[in-house]
Amino acid sequence: MTGTDFKTIRFEKAGAVATLTMNRPDRLNAIAGPMMREMSDTLAAVADDPQIRVLVLTGAGRGFCAGADLNGIVEGDIGLDTAEARPPTFDFRIPVLLHNMPAVTIAAINGACAGAGFGWACACDLRVAAAAARFNTAFLDVGVAGDMGGPWTLPRIIGAARAREIYFMPDKFDAERALQIGLVSRVFSDDRFRDEVNAIATRLGDAAPIALRTMKSNFIEAERTGFESYIALETARHLPMFTTEDTREAFAAKVEKRQPKFKGR
Repeated sequence: MTGTDFKTIRFEKAGAVATLTMNRPDRLNAIAGPMMREMSDTLAAVADDPQIRVLVLTGAGRGFCAGADLNGIVEGDIGLDTAEARPPTFDFRIPVLLHNMPAVTIAAINGACAGAGFGWACACDLRVAAAAARFNTAFLDVGVAGDMGGPWTLPRIIGAARAREIYFMPDKFDAERALQIGLVSRVFSDDRFRDEVNAIATRLGDAAPIALRTMKSNFIEAERTGFESYIALETARHLPMFTTEDTREAFAAKVEKRQPKFKGR
């Protein structure tokens, strides 16, 4: 996929780390139909690529993603066909792909993060922000109930009451507030942001690949099952790992105080 002639995104892959950059900087990466289609197809391909262990989702320019392009809605590029009450033609599987794919997903929120972009950020495993980032659900401001799974993901991140407040009273808030309520785990200065994100992605990309993917899968399964059932599943996955080359290498490296060399087996 690297080097594909995309119109609204950029996609790069370096070893185990892939980066998908929303690329409509003149519109703060606001969403139009072509972006939805390119992102959906690319994320589906990432989910099927066993070599990718980490995906960074970010935006070009000053924005992460400002939500739907309102001009596009007015002009009919995105939005409901009200005459027939048909669903939009663009693809709503993006938050599911971000949440469920085997790779660890990182929302690197570099600027404006609103509406559907806010939902995409919440669907990722990790969220980190630049000091310049600003957040807003925005849906009620334009008379819609919202999309991209926020009412499912956000309460699991910050709690039900606070999530409802952020949706029902869509006021803008900054990166420090996002850190305070637990929406993001780290805030970095604007000039250091890209380097810090790269360091996190590289650290995860260098982790034991079988263990990393199994850990991600464990979190997904934990959302779906009761505790007793989850423990049984976790144990069934955990014990066989002691027979893998990577786990033996990790133990040896820890004892020998060196960096492990993983082979993915």
